[in-house]
Amino acid sequence: MSVIANDASAQLLDQVNQALAANTPLRIQGSGSKAFLGRQVDGVLLDTREHRGIVSYDPTELVVTVRAGTPLTELEAALDAAGQMLPCEPPHFGEGATVGGMIAAGLSGPRRPWSGSVRDFVLGSRVITGQGKHLRFGGEVMKNVAGYDLSRLMAGSFGCLGVLTEVSLKVLPKPRLCTSLRLEIDLDRALLKLAEWGQQPIPISAASHDGQALHLRLEGGEGSVGAARERIGGEDLDPGYWNELREQRLAFFADPRPLWRLSLPNNTPALALPGDQLVDWAGAQRWLKSDADAVTIRGIAIEVGGHATCFTAGATTNPFQPLSAPLLRYHRQLKAALDPQGIFNPGRMYSEV
Repeated sequence: MSVIANDASAQLLDQVNQALAANTPLRIQGSGSKAFLGRQVDGVLLDTREHRGIVSYDPTELVVTVRAGTPLTELEAALDAAGQMLPCEPPHFGEGATVGGMIAAGLSGPRRPWSGSVRDFVLGSRVITGQGKHLRFGGEVMKNVAGYDLSRLMAGSFGCLGVLTEVSLKVLPKPRLCTSLRLEIDLDRALLKLAEWGQQPIPISAASHDGQALHLRLEGGEGSVGAARERIGGEDLDPGYWNELREQRLAFFADPRPLWRLSLPNNTPALALPGDQLVDWAGAQRWLKSDADAVTIRGIAIEVGGHATCFTAGATTNPFQPLSAPLLRYHRQLKAALDPQGIFNPGRMYSEV
């Protein structure tokens, strides 16, 4: 698969500087596949998709550097051809999803508890800042830690801190063997079994419960996967289930009620939620379809040490969990340092920032 390469960083930098001069807010966007997340931004569109292409990729080093406007499908195809992958299994939510959108949203798929999040694989980045400068942070190897944390801050920032133009990512080899299983057990028993298996050398890479059965994915060498499968039992599951779960195309997600994502501590027991739920990440992520108000849903999540995010545009005025006073102060300080004029996606995450 050929990858189109085009360096449009000069044009992006020029648009940012024009916006700074006119004090005009910018709505930073790639394909818009994640535009439903967060609050609506009132600003001039800055489209990153012309700035695309793989800058460098050496499979032996397990590192790829890619421009933000590159379609995620093109990056994944290039990695797949070399027998490698993005370990965090990021969702697309649309055919044109870009690498920049993947980083900005910071969302990970079913493998996340066992492999790590998007942020964990960011090695370095290039960012256009609110001072009108195009700067490089971090590097292309794990041992180069200069500015490392600042690059990671871009993951999950929804474009509020700067215009990401390029990112270096750590990638991993694809597993030699992958097997998916279905076990017809209830949620309480499934969570207990997952907690038990989590203390043992069982090569689980995904675990979900749809209200009727536990779905598992085992990945690794033939010996370890075969032994685990024999021990766990169950019946074969179509491996396409995990992609449908990641992209929210299962029948559960077709329910017209608002969709909420509850992020909870590991080993949280089954909760009495006001609606229908689908459990992912071995219980650490729970999708909820509910007409209940935000205060009720967030109260349940907070009580067990978690938080809740609304994934349905317009269902609530505050899609992201409201920040405590100390966290809000840190967010404001960070925003002021990187985007002093507040032109990058203002209010996308919180009205106060």
